Amino acid sequence: MNKKALKNKISSTSKISEKNKIMDEIRAKYAYEILNRLADEDVKISKRIEELAFEYQREVNPDDVADGVFHDLDNLEVEDVWDKSGGTRHGYVDPYELASEMFEDVLEPYLEELRKFQKLSMDEESKLHCMGILKGIYKFEIDATTEFKDWSGDDPHVYFIQVLEEWEKGNKDLNNLDEMHLFIKKNCTKWSQNYLKSK
Repeated sequence: MNKKALKNKISSTSKISEKNKIMDEIRAKYAYEILNRLADEDVKISKRIEELAFEYQREVNPDDVADGVFHDLDNLEVEDVWDKSGGTRHGYVDPYELASEMFEDVLEPYLEELRKFQKLSMDEESKLHCMGILKGIYKFEIDATTEFKDWSGDDPHVYFIQVLEEWEKGNKDLNNLDEMHLFIKKNCTKWSQNYLKSK
């Protein structure tokens, strides 16, 4: 490759990197306003935005989400805790902390989906998705019989509260709060009194 071609390649790579940085910034701060302006300026772009939005808008079934969360948590292997904890060449790894990290890693994709709904102002979908996550965690606490559960300690309850609080922070529809409280009272009875008492 000659010097000119190499220089062009480096320049092209840095432009892509710069574009990615700009896109990340847009995602974080201005996406909604930019989409609205583009939609107002061009009918074709407006139509395309609408098409893409419909790809994100799918029916959210809390029971399906709960089944997914429960299944993923129930499939965590206690052997992974045993194999990766204790004394290592990098120091001591606490098995309970490792189990907690594994628990959190399972929930993260579900939380990402929840955040996506909230960024798109899809309040109904985010509410239903959150209900599913909570129900799945609660089901794990009540129904799981795996050895991993013995190492998860208070994690189900701790993450239940964290998920709920994260959803509440992003929720813009006050009616959803009442629905969520009723849902918890009906579906997560063991924890509902403690949680609702603090509200």
